Amino acid sequence: MSTIHVHDKVFEPYLSEGEIGNKIQGMADRINKDYAGMRPLFIAILNGSFMFASDLFKAISVEAEICFIKLASYKGTKSSGHVITAIGLDIDLIGRHVVILEDIVDTGKTLSEFLPQLEHQQPASLRIAALLHKPEATVYPIAVDYLGFAVPNKFLLGYGLDYDGLGRNIPSIYKLIE
Repeated sequence: MSTIHVHDKVFEPYLSEGEIGNKIQGMADRINKDYAGMRPLFIAILNGSFMFASDLFKAISVEAEICFIKLASYKGTKSSGHVITAIGLDIDLIGRHVVILEDIVDTGKTLSEFLPQLEHQQPASLRIAALLHKPEATVYPIAVDYLGFAVPNKFLLGYGLDYDGLGRNIPSIYKLIE
């Protein structure tokens, strides 16, 4: 893997497709064990989590459902500070075991605003699976129950993560060269 250019920025390799796949399989193994016989509902947060959600869901062997919701807080390489809900949740959560699928937990603002909406619907349990978490960037503490990688507070691209709309289709993860 070598550096790549997206818009006006240069990115260097950070996590390979193989490393990501191995970590996701480990997460799926834990989820399969924890949810045996429970039929969990996975809620994938778009746009960024689509690749993670797809690969994780393919590795889930327990009977499960998945749905999608769109929440956004990024503009360019910085969080806008405002969470925008574009596509709503249309499934009843009462008594359901719910697992939120998130590509990256950065400041925690998006989930800190979304989780109370879900808790209000009285799920039996509510957990978070995130491929990436930036502990140094966390402003709103969020407990990530199933975590792929703790990463530095750098701008990342690829595997669903974008820079102004581009780069989501890259199968590995790159970090911004500053």
